[in-house]
Amino acid sequence: MSSITQALQNLTGMSPKARALSQNDNDVVIVAAVRSAITKAKKGGFKDTRPEEILSGVLSAAVKKSGMNPALIGDIAVGASAARMAALHAGIPNTVPIFTLNRQCASGLQAVNIIAGEINSGMIDIGIGAGVESMTFGYGGSSMPDGFSEKVLACQESEDCLIPMGITSENVATDYGISRQVQDEFAAKSFQKAAAAQKAGKFKDEIVPLKVKVIDPKTEKEMEVVVAHDDGVRDGVTPESLGKLKPAFKKDGSTHAGNASQVSDGAAAVILARRSVAKKLGLPILGKFVLAAAVGVPPRIMGVGPAFAIPKVLELTGLTKDEIDFYEINEAFASQAVYSVMKVGIPFEKVNVNGGAIAMGHPLGCTGARQVATGLNIARQTGGKIFCTSMCIGSGMGMAAVFVSEQ
Repeated sequence: MSSITQALQNLTGMSPKARALSQNDNDVVIVAAVRSAITKAKKGGFKDTRPEEILSGVLSAAVKKSGMNPALIGDIAVGASAARMAALHAGIPNTVPIFTLNRQCASGLQAVNIIAGEINSGMIDIGIGAGVESMTFGYGGSSMPDGFSEKVLACQESEDCLIPMGITSENVATDYGISRQVQDEFAAKSFQKAAAAQKAGKFKDEIVPLKVKVIDPKTEKEMEVVVAHDDGVRDGVTPESLGKLKPAFKKDGSTHAGNASQVSDGAAAVILARRSVAKKLGLPILGKFVLAAAVGVPPRIMGVGPAFAIPKVLELTGLTKDEIDFYEINEAFASQAVYSVMKVGIPFEKVNVNGGAIAMGHPLGCTGARQVATGLNIARQTGGKIFCTSMCIGSGMGMAAVFVSEQ
């Protein structure tokens, strides 16, 4: 237990779990959390839709779902893309400020964390943490520089930041003995859980259907469609079918297209508010933001981030891993997800209940906010209360956060 947690327990007389579940007027609560469907980059439902349009649709839907006056929003933080124009298009007044940030795969969660911090500090009472990514149009509008300083690259760990993500997956698999068979079994389970959840309509409440225009690649005619489901989810995937796929990054490697996250497009938004303000305005309270933590890890094995970020956030909250009802851990690659789950000591049945990024996709800037919407939805379906989200981050980091459902 951290010294901060111990001090709080001595002061309040409450156990960490009781404190997490308690309700205080100054709590940061969630009044809406939605996401778009996640679609395949370059060939899915959003292949002809710019990221700012996807984000606009999600922001608009989040505000509508909360029932609030958007003029009351104090600030908006967005992981990646052209955020200002999206907010204005969504009907949010030009008096509301907005900014973008980049913590790569954790950008959406970092956005939620920053808005929560602004509410906690008294800067604002209501804000939106969101994320968007169009990998079709090039990673949410960002691009790699044309070169780097040779002096900086002389530092081995600096150079390791440029290692392709697939190779870092291979490094994790090799360093920690995560076999191809184990990775394929985990990946197949992700597809199976997601396919079952999709068939049962379990994603419906977290996904905002968006009407967009798509160009038919055969006829080149433009048509209007409604994108309302994750189009990367495949039924009937087994370890045996995945075993037939060739390694994608090393000739003798174990990482391939079926046990790595899909290249995807999508957006998500989480509206946060001070509890007293949410109650005063009659806004729906879905859950509570407890705490988030980010850590650094060696760049060459960047995927192990959750293995260290989850213990860090648990230490800060004083919660034990067993007091978390379920976990949403991003599946960048099966190798790193398996290692992280095993390292922390989490039962696999408590991880990614409705499948993960291997099955659904991983729009980098969106995922952190998407996991919050998914987590709240799973809590409503299962009766779980306390959940943890986490992900690894390119260049060697990890992030995790704890939330409480109040539905």
